[in-house]
Amino acid sequence: MKKALFFIGLAMVVLLVACGTDTTVEGDNTLSEKNQVDAQGTEVVQEVTIVDQLGETVVPVKPEKVVVFDFGILDSLDKLGISVAGVPQANIPPYLEQYESDEYVNVGSLKEPDFEAIATMDPDLIIISGRQLELADELNKISPTIYMGLDTEDYMSSFKDNMEKLGQIFDKKDEMAEELDAIDTLVDQVKEKATTQKTNGLVVLANEGNINAYGPGSRFGLIHDVLGISPVDENIDVSTHGMNVSYEYILERDPQYLFVIDRNAVVTESASAEQAIENELVQTTQAYKNNNIIYLDPNYWYLSGGGLVSVTKMIEAIDTAIE
Repeated sequence: MKKALFFIGLAMVVLLVACGTDTTVEGDNTLSEKNQVDAQGTEVVQEVTIVDQLGETVVPVKPEKVVVFDFGILDSLDKLGISVAGVPQANIPPYLEQYESDEYVNVGSLKEPDFEAIATMDPDLIIISGRQLELADELNKISPTIYMGLDTEDYMSSFKDNMEKLGQIFDKKDEMAEELDAIDTLVDQVKEKATTQKTNGLVVLANEGNINAYGPGSRFGLIHDVLGISPVDENIDVSTHGMNVSYEYILERDPQYLFVIDRNAVVTESASAEQAIENELVQTTQAYKNNNIIYLDPNYWYLSGGGLVSVTKMIEAIDTAIE
C-alpha cells in the first residue's frame, strides 16, 4: 500500500512539472509569461502575452520567423543581433541597407503589405506600427500581430515600453536594459545643456515646397518634450502632417535654432530643402545669422524613429547642434 501511494505521489509531481506555470510580469501589466520547467529544473519562458493597442496577443518567445513593418523596430532588432525573415524593402534607410538583399522576403511597402508573400512565409510574429494600423486585422488573420507605434505625447515612455517588450519576446531583457540606460544618460546630458542655455527652436518638415511646423506632443516633439528645447510657438497644431506655415511665420517667430527635416530626401531621393528654406526672409532670423539652421537626417527622423539606433542618433544630432 505504501509503495502504491509513493508512486502515485511521484506521478503527480512529474505531471505538475510538465504542465508548467503561468506568471505575470510586474509593472504595467503589458506582458504575461507562460513558463515551463526543463529537465534541470530551470523555468523556461515559452510565450508571452503582449497587451497593446490591438488587445492581447500571445507571442512565442524567441520567434524564428519575424516580419517587421517598422524601421525603428528593425534597427533595434539589428542592434541586438536578432534575425528577421521579412521586411518591406521600399525606402529602407541606408543604415539598414543589408535588408534589401534576397536573404529577406520583400513583404511590400510600409503602406501596402504583400499579403500573399506574408501568408506564404507563415511567420511566427508580425510587428507593425502606425502606418499599418488600419491593416492590423488582416495581418492578424495570417499570424500573431503586435503594434509597436509611438505615443508622441509620451515619447520616451512609449519608446521604452516597446523596447522592453522586444526584450521579453526575444529574451534580451538585460541587453535591452543596458541600451536604455545609455540613452537615458544621453538624454540627461542634452536636456541639461538645453535648459542651462535657455535654448529655443522650431522644427519644420520640408516637403515639395511646403513647410509644416511641429511642436510639443508631435511626432518630432522629442526635441521639446524630452530634450528641453523651448518651442517658439506653444500653439502649433498637433497632427501627423504638422501645421502648414509660411516663411513669414518663421521670420516672425525668429527661432534661435531652426531644425529642418527634408522629406523629399528619403521619398524622392532628391534633397531640396536647403535652397527653399534659406531664402531672403529666413536669412534675417537668429538661426540663419548664427549658422543654426540644422538639417536633421530624415532617415532617422522621418523613416525610422523609435529604434535603439535611430533614437540615439536623433538625440546625438541635437547634442551636436547646441554645443
